Amino acid sequence: MTAMDFGEVIRALRADPSKRFTREGWNGKGQYISLEVPGPSDKMDRPFVYIHTNYGANVPWLASQTDMLAEDWHEVVE
Repeated sequence: MTAMDFGEVIRALRADPSKRFTREGWNGKGQYISLEVPGPSDKMDRPFVYIHTNYGANVPWLASQTDMLAEDWHEVVE
């Protein structure tokens, strides 16, 4: 598994919104980010990044400075 930087993650999400990414530096196991692309009947009308939390909720997410500068991002493959 090759480590990525945040720019690579954003480009990969834009190319394929079904992909999921996580960081080695995150404490919560099972957490990942992904891209939501709303459909015509959704309340949101622009794509946004969300995080799947370690307790199973999906919520909108903003990257911290640490997340943006990290180079320990990995694609979640199951």
